[in-house]
This record gives sequence, C-alpha cells and structure tokens, in this order.
Amino acid sequence: MSTETIRTLVLDDNRQMRRLISVTLEAFGIKKIYGANTIEEAMDLYRDHRFDLVIADQRMGNTSGLEFVRWLRAQADRSTSFVPVIVISSYSEKTRIIEAINAGIDEFLVKPFKPVDLARRIDAVTFKRRDFIRTLDYFGPDRRRFKNPHYTGPMKRADDVVADYEEFEIG
Repeated sequence: MSTETIRTLVLDDNRQMRRLISVTLEAFGIKKIYGANTIEEAMDLYRDHRFDLVIADQRMGNTSGLEFVRWLRAQADRSTSFVPVIVISSYSEKTRIIEAINAGIDEFLVKPFKPVDLARRIDAVTFKRRDFIRTLDYFGPDRRRFKNPHYTGPMKRADDVVADYEEFEIG
C-alpha cells in the first residue's frame, strides 16, 4: 500500500496539534488525512469512511480519546475493530499508559514528539503488528510486548484466545 492511499483519522480537540500531526503525516507522504475535534465527530467520520490508521489524543477536555478506541475495538466490522491506533498524550505516567494499553491501543507516544518518533510508531503498527487477543473484558493487540524465552506453551493463560487478523486486509 502506498503512503498516499493510507486514510488517517487524527482525533484531537486542539486544532494546532491536529495541524502539527497532519503536517508531519504529509511529510511522510500520507495525503488522506481527516481531522476530528470530538469523539462524536470521529464516530461520524468513521461511519462515512474507512480508515487505515487512527491517531488520537488521550485527554480531550472532559473526555478521552480512549473512549473512541474502546468504541472502535467493540465494532463487529473487522475493518473497523482491527484498525491500528496510536495514542498521543501529554501525560507519561505509568497509570496513563496502562489505561491506554487496556483500552486496546497499538502504540503510545508522548507529547511533545519528534517526527521520527511518530514514524517509528507508524512503522510498528504497519510492519510489526502484534497479534490481537480477545478476553472477557479486552479486545486488542496482545499487551505482552516480549516473548518469554522460558515459556514453551501455546498460551500463557487457559482462557487466551488469539484473533485471526492475518486473513483481514487493511485498505
């Protein structure tokens, strides 16, 4: 897939930050960029368009971009529920990062960020995508980043279920 055909949704309530992210994406060759100021606006855009990448701010006024991530992951349509999500946040506390991971994000990026850091996150969700898992209260990328070399079984927990997204084609 050419970068020019990647459809990206940028969800941030700060117009200047949306513009900064958009300009950075344009420098990477991504041309189809849609901006949303609210979660509701992002949901409306999603009903009319299918996106290949979502970049969302974690805190937006009294709401959270994580609400949008949870909505995405809960969709029955695989083209929606499996979309790669990068969350950008001004907060780097471990509790905020864990909250984002538990919402189903793929990658986390702290503001202010360098373009190379955003490029690395895009590379990770494009070429190094983790398997998706479904548990009773979670659906999203496997939250375990590293493989334990001492574990040889198929799953770490008896109730682990691996979602098959390899048959799913983005775009």
